[in-house]
Formats: sequence, C-alpha cells, structure tokens
Amino acid sequence: MPRVSEDHMNARREQILAAARTCFLRNGIHNTSMQDLIQEAGLSVGAVYRYFKSKTEIINAISQTFTGGITTGLTQVSEDPELGLLDAMSQALDLVEAQVGPGGMFPLGIQVWGEAMRDPAIAEIVKARYGEMRTPFVAVARRAVERGELPAGTDPEAVASVLFGSLPGFALQRTLIGTPDKATYLAGLHALLAR
Repeated sequence: MPRVSEDHMNARREQILAAARTCFLRNGIHNTSMQDLIQEAGLSVGAVYRYFKSKTEIINAISQTFTGGITTGLTQVSEDPELGLLDAMSQALDLVEAQVGPGGMFPLGIQVWGEAMRDPAIAEIVKARYGEMRTPFVAVARRAVERGELPAGTDPEAVASVLFGSLPGFALQRTLIGTPDKATYLAGLHALLAR
C-alpha cells in the first residue's frame, strides 16, 4: 500500500478544519456534532478520526491557527523599536480588524468564548491562546515607559493586560454593533493615554 504524502495529509486536515469552521459558523459550536463535521467534510468517519479524536481537538487546531497568526503579528509589532505606543496599537488593531470582517475568524472566536464558560477543556485552550497573545504587549509597555510615553514606574504587566483587553473590546463592538471604526477607537486610546 503506497504511503500517503505529507501534502495529502495536510490537505485532508485542512479540509476537515474548513468543514468545521463552516458548521460552527452555520450551526454554532455547541450544536455541531462530529457527525455534522464528517458530513460537511465529505469524508469517512475513520478519515476524520485519523486526524482529530474529538470536537475539542478541532477547536484547538482552529484556535491555534487563528491566534497563532495574530500572535506572530503582535510579536513583530512588539519587536519594532521604531513604533511608539499608539503606532503599535494601530498595527495591533489592523491585525484584529482583518478578523472582524467577512471571512474573518472573530465571530467564531466569540463562540469559543461561550463554550469556554461551560467546557473546562475549551477554557484551557482559551486561557493558553490569550496568554500567548497578551505577552507581546509587555514588551510594548516596557518600551513605552523607556520612551517616556508612560510614567516611570509603570507596571508593564498591568498595562499589557489593558492594552491587550482593548483588542477584543474593539472587535466585539465592531462585530455586534458595527462601530467604532479603527480611527475613532485609536483616537479614544490616544485621549486616554495623553499626559
């Protein structure tokens, strides 16, 4: 029996994940069964379970892809010594804004939050992913203190939690009520941070 190529395996895995995203967005995570995912993927039960043993594993894989890209972008922002605090936040908002619009993953993220409230395994996934995304903001906050954009003695961890928290706040408002736009949100941040 010929070995299946890595490209073929990656394509099958992505086929399953794409089917899961479609089902989750259409029916909700809670209302989607593994059988629904299998049907949507157009694969056999065995083929799907070869890659993922449970819906939780699928949610983990989707969240890893989604947050991994954002975390990489946030890390690049945090490592750019030329960016002031508001410029760093502007670039961070760009990363989030791309996930709010059509085809973005933020609407699925909201569902994952809801599932995290009732499923401890998903809560652990959310905790790990959000911890990863918050970490780059510590470097952003430290640099802002060094540049005098924030007062000396400011706790970078505390600031990082607030800066990071502003991203889902922006995305949630955009998703649920359609406003504010990025420029308005950034102006609000500027007003709060002005000394």
